[in-house]
Amino acid sequence: MRVSSLISRRNFVRLGLGLAGGQMLSPPAVTAAPVGRRRAKQVLVLFEQGGVSQIDSWDPKPQAVAEHKSPFEPVATSVPGLQFTRLLARTAPLAHKLTIVRCMTQPTPGIGNSHPKGSQYIYSGEAPGGPVEMPDISSVVAMLQGSHASHLPSNIMVPGTNEQSPATKIGFLPPAYKVFKTGGNPADPKWTVPNLGLLGVDDARFRTRTRLLDRLNIGLLGADRARDAKAMKSLMTRAIDMLTNPATRKAFNIESEPEAVRQRYGTGMRGRSYLLGRKLIESGVRFVMVDVREPQNSFRDGKPVGYGGGNNMNWDHHDAIYAKTHTNIKGGGAGRGRWGIHTWPMMGSTDQALSALIEDMDQRGLLEETLLCFVTEFGRT
Repeated sequence: MRVSSLISRRNFVRLGLGLAGGQMLSPPAVTAAPVGRRRAKQVLVLFEQGGVSQIDSWDPKPQAVAEHKSPFEPVATSVPGLQFTRLLARTAPLAHKLTIVRCMTQPTPGIGNSHPKGSQYIYSGEAPGGPVEMPDISSVVAMLQGSHASHLPSNIMVPGTNEQSPATKIGFLPPAYKVFKTGGNPADPKWTVPNLGLLGVDDARFRTRTRLLDRLNIGLLGADRARDAKAMKSLMTRAIDMLTNPATRKAFNIESEPEAVRQRYGTGMRGRSYLLGRKLIESGVRFVMVDVREPQNSFRDGKPVGYGGGNNMNWDHHDAIYAKTHTNIKGGGAGRGRWGIHTWPMMGSTDQALSALIEDMDQRGLLEETLLCFVTEFGRT
């Protein structure tokens, strides 16, 4: 199949999440009305690492016995017959814009209960541990599709700091297609993306250096070395464009968004990261992945906020899943200070940011051309 042969977004979701695991897509009985064929030009993945509980979010199972259903009451959505829990009260009215997966399983031994391997499965779409290390899906897209904007990387991870982000792999692809991780905490008022400026070099000197680069006479080299030199020069040209194009810094400037928009997403790490994901998609980045693991000492409304109780604020709740605030999981250790799923740092900020993102992208026409996925490496039992 030619890569340029585009399929409908809904079928692409079925294929992509069938490979990578996730929480969007449902049986036909709880799916929104069929829509016409659409073509996705870019992908935005919201990877909530740690294992989001399916029964406490998209699949409350209200008719099940107490041991197998969520303690949080279900709420009706905009799709008849489809319910979420009240923890997704803001997202529920937007359910007709979603497709929910309730049938995903992870049959591969050693992956369905391993955060690193499960995350690598999400990143690559292939079960890790095979004879060939497979590259991330984002890197494959970057190689085959390139970028809509030459001044920006084709694949970006925001911020790329979750516990399992080292599981991203370039595999057998050239290093040029490795995912670009912004790093840091977008909620920090001093947050910047490193290496996007001319540190220690004024513009005149930088231009002089680029002119010297342009004079590189590739024709004097041998054929093999000439190909390498051309590839390097192409990479350098893109790097120069990234460093000198004002549109690059504009794409990462969250403060350029109206105050009402920033407040709607939420001013913590998750809200700011989701908003930045939308900005990068709108700016022409082909593949964006947002991963959020808010640190113990973070920021909200531009001011420092301490969440206390440890630094593992992901979805790996264990027995602390219904804690009123935060508590230690059994065994302690690295599991100190997990926050309950219903608290603001967890599902509260997620529901706010996700509903804002869906509405915002819809109003801007981005849902018509963007494959938007909410995924986690596995659920909870």
